[in-house]
Amino acid sequence: MPGRGLTPRSVAIVDDDPAIRLALTRLVGSLGYAPTPFENGGHLLAALGTIEPGCIITDLQMPGLSGLDLLHQLRLRRPRLRVILVTAYPSDVNRRRALASGAFAYLAKPFDAEEFERCLAGVFDTP
Repeated sequence: MPGRGLTPRSVAIVDDDPAIRLALTRLVGSLGYAPTPFENGGHLLAALGTIEPGCIITDLQMPGLSGLDLLHQLRLRRPRLRVILVTAYPSDVNRRRALASGAFAYLAKPFDAEEFERCLAGVFDTP
């Protein structure tokens, strides 16, 4: 899927776990957004020249480029791009780091579907 242009309501999803990536892709699609999944941050960064996601949802803990590392790279390349970090291992330290680094939101898995929907809507409703 990478390589095609995306709409402003598009959402890039980065998660190394195929089941979580698929679940997030389905959830995002069911909410009326255009999801594009990536198995790691490197693949997303390589595709940024050809796609324009309106938002990125990324797992915090991944092999290689972590979610925080990806967030830092995105801040350098696309500082206005909104990023939602999700994690199965939440901590106050990582929450503070993520938000201080410019994350739009930090959600703990499993998150409430309504909370996730409000968060994602906030990405596209906030100028």
